[in-house]
Amino acid sequence: RRVLFRSGQFDPFHGDAGRLLLVAPNVVHIERELEVDPRDFRLWVCLHEETHRVQFTANPWLADHLKSEISNLTGTLDVSAILDEGFGRIAEAFRPGGPTLVEVLSTPEQREVIDRITGVMSLLEGHADVVMDGVGPTVIPSVDHIRKAFTTRRRGVGVLDRLIRRLMGMDAKMAQYRDGAAFVRTVVDRVGMDEFNAIWAGPDTLPGKADILDPESWIKRVL
Repeated sequence: RRVLFRSGQFDPFHGDAGRLLLVAPNVVHIERELEVDPRDFRLWVCLHEETHRVQFTANPWLADHLKSEISNLTGTLDVSAILDEGFGRIAEAFRPGGPTLVEVLSTPEQREVIDRITGVMSLLEGHADVVMDGVGPTVIPSVDHIRKAFTTRRRGVGVLDRLIRRLMGMDAKMAQYRDGAAFVRTVVDRVGMDEFNAIWAGPDTLPGKADILDPESWIKRVL
């Protein structure tokens, strides 16, 4: 229930067009918890995931690139090193403001790949968030109410819940939505949507993690 943040997921590696996955009990649970209009909420969820479908089908190279980066990451895993050093460092992750388990157990080389993947995922999630919120009340009448309620839910509740989310990297996932959306909005406001769409030209125009936090650096590098 915490991994599928919207009770939906787009699988870009399934066939030519990918597939949209929805977890019906989670959708119903969340819409009741948030006290939102069921029709509006379900369409809102689907819009986010269908935006991912457009991202991947309009840019056929994207799925292969992402798969390659994931392979780069898994190909550098050294299980013996993790066993030798990792457990002694796990305690660092329990400190307030400490690193996630992924950061603790990864090498500098792996973190470089993670930063590139984070940049791509932040773009994809942030772009989808901007699209789903931009449809307006003519399509989803209660879109503003849903966004406010869902943003509050994303922050998590309780000390234990927040600790688990940070250790498992879920806070980092939340940052992808937040920082990615801020990046997209900043670039679009600065140069317009047509210029922003240069981001889909190929791997070299994708933002890295540093670009996501500094949109101006991406604008200077790519545009």
